[in-house]
Amino acid sequence: MEGQFLADHKSALKRNRQNLKRNERNKGYRTLVRTLSKKVRTEAEAGNKEQARKELKIAEKVIARVGGKGILHARAASRKISSLTRLVNR
Repeated sequence: MEGQFLADHKSALKRNRQNLKRNERNKGYRTLVRTLSKKVRTEAEAGNKEQARKELKIAEKVIARVGGKGILHARAASRKISSLTRLVNR
């Protein structure tokens, strides 16, 4: 694992280990955001307004949390929430 990096000194090796852990953790959050967004989109396109609103409420919370943690950029998170809300309210 550490052989694939150019890091040579102790602090850089530690930084690489931390980055790998964070990357794995953040990957799960990004996947969750995509899954929840897809659920909202499919419900909205199917015409199930009530179910779409429920899914949107859940997705909005998660996307805002992920944006707040810096996993997604704050403005990107805001754009995602906005576009999903517009889709549901059409």
